[in-house]
Amino acid sequence: MSQTTTAATLPSQLTEAATFAGQGRRTPPASTADRAIKRRRVLDILDAKGQDSLLLTTHTSLAWYLDGSRVHISLAGDPIAALLVDRDGDHLVTFNNEAGRVAAEELPAGVALHAVPWYGNLHEVAAAVGRSSGVGSGTPLAEASVATELRAARQQLLPGESARYAHLCAELAGIMTDVLSTARPDTTEFELVSALAARVVGAGAEPLVLLCNGSSRSDYRHPLATHAPLGRRAMAVVCARRDGLVANITRWVRFDAGTPEERDAESRIAAVEADIFDATVPGALLDHVFGEIKAAYVRHGFGAEQWEQHHQGGPAGYAGRDPRVTAAATDTVVLNQPFTWNPSGPGVKIEDTVQLTESGMKVLTLDDRWPAATVNGLKRPVTLQL
Repeated sequence: MSQTTTAATLPSQLTEAATFAGQGRRTPPASTADRAIKRRRVLDILDAKGQDSLLLTTHTSLAWYLDGSRVHISLAGDPIAALLVDRDGDHLVTFNNEAGRVAAEELPAGVALHAVPWYGNLHEVAAAVGRSSGVGSGTPLAEASVATELRAARQQLLPGESARYAHLCAELAGIMTDVLSTARPDTTEFELVSALAARVVGAGAEPLVLLCNGSSRSDYRHPLATHAPLGRRAMAVVCARRDGLVANITRWVRFDAGTPEERDAESRIAAVEADIFDATVPGALLDHVFGEIKAAYVRHGFGAEQWEQHHQGGPAGYAGRDPRVTAAATDTVVLNQPFTWNPSGPGVKIEDTVQLTESGMKVLTLDDRWPAATVNGLKRPVTLQL
């Protein structure tokens, strides 16, 4: 059996804990107005499917629907909560050893909280909550069965989400500038990513991806850090999550003037990205954008097979890529949707988190202190020369 609490019936210690918000304790960023819109979007999915309830079980969907609540303990583990959306309301099920903190720091208003023993089954209890409430019958709709519809529901960021995302992205860009500006040729890859991780955590975010390659390892597209020194040039990549939203960024530094071949490749990969931005317009299908990506590599001298050497990015937001773009991705691009495209070639890569707005593509991971060149009207990062 589960134990149910609501905002009005929380144990006294939880109510007391909640009063410390603003005194170092966290409060969920959830907007009541934004959550109402998200609930309506999910109910529309239920209407279209002729169902009465939906069980949300992934980090991406839970963080989106709860509007920024943290539902993890281990970054590599499953969520410590499941959420049943039915026509009666929203029911969040978590383990008994998590319930106090969730109620005090992560529970949006209007969501009923149910506790299950730490050894219990979240999904079974969440499904049973709906049946016991008398609303609907049978098994709730599984999240995986409406993955495409849920992705569409979270594509267009609401104003509160856009503001939180822009803040995170700008902070992350500043962190990259601060840390990489202090790098030296004898700095090791581990030392660089350690400094980045410390700053990301200090900003209240979770470092989901930390990559670095010095000049001895520049062939690797996903370079986990080693004890190797940076040498004459280096790349750093960070993907950081806060309030459920994931910001992505890549930056390069070098300690000499660079070779003509490097500078030429850097210019050409920025031109590939510019072509991708031009193809990312409202109404475009992702598979069409993918076709434009492949053509851009050829157009700018990287060859017809370069796209096969690394994924190309895609929509961003509550997942690092939501989804990674492929020829099978047929989602439609919409206004206010965030993206992270990351074209790359041998020894070069460019990556920022952007948002498609009514006035065009807006770069979110922007720090005016970082050197930039204007490409098709947008400020794009160039290699920081130290």
